[in-house]
Amino acid sequence: MTLVEARGVGRTVELPDGRPLTILSGVDLSVSEGDRVSIVGRSGSGKSTLLNLLGLLDAPTEGELAFLGHDVRRIGSGARDRLRGSEVGFVFQQFNLLPGRTALENVQTPLLYSGGREFWRRERIARDMLERVGLGERLTTKPERLSGGEQQRVAIARALVRKPRLILADEPTGALDLETGAEVMALIEAVAAETGAALVTITHDPTIAARSNRHFLLRGGRLESADAAGDDSNDGVARSVVEAGAESAAETDAAAEIGAVA
Repeated sequence: MTLVEARGVGRTVELPDGRPLTILSGVDLSVSEGDRVSIVGRSGSGKSTLLNLLGLLDAPTEGELAFLGHDVRRIGSGARDRLRGSEVGFVFQQFNLLPGRTALENVQTPLLYSGGREFWRRERIARDMLERVGLGERLTTKPERLSGGEQQRVAIARALVRKPRLILADEPTGALDLETGAEVMALIEAVAAETGAALVTITHDPTIAARSNRHFLLRGGRLESADAAGDDSNDGVARSVVEAGAESAAETDAAAEIGAVA
């Protein structure tokens, strides 16, 4: 089943001086249940803007965007919030945990907006999810007493506690070391596989991107396939994503050099 369908989607915002700034243009993307999609792009390429559109945080200014068959621009803000809360889970680079609250309290937060049995069983559900991510012994620990990897696991548990159909991961390993990052990605993928959820990972790391089945490069506000043409092998896919990531890194380095000269 198709969860999100974008056709010719664009996003333009108005700058403080009144000039328009086009961030995304002509984006076509379809995400179905069980999909594993990665999007690689340098800083400022529009990755987070695209994630906000897919996650119903923003609406496009051009094109068509449908979520579960519903035109996003025709959904009221309240209905969009409820749909996002029940069907979309976000995993961010910055963990965004509530300070002063325990791991259990953080994971319970999304369940406060649920209803019926899920609301009344929120502590048990949150406890089970924390045990699932390996933090059953850290339920009453507050974020400042957790390692970076543990904090990200709490964030993952919070994102997945309502069993969303779409998981959006925005640089989920950016604040972690290589080994911990690989463990975190394996955990996200395992939980997504258990529930049949689609996983869209936005990253600058081609190694993380290569873990997906479908690969894209976001460049200049436009989304391009990064899969190797005519090569369905894992090596071909990985090579294409690495090349796309290297190109993005080169663009970032060039921008930094220009800024240094200026």
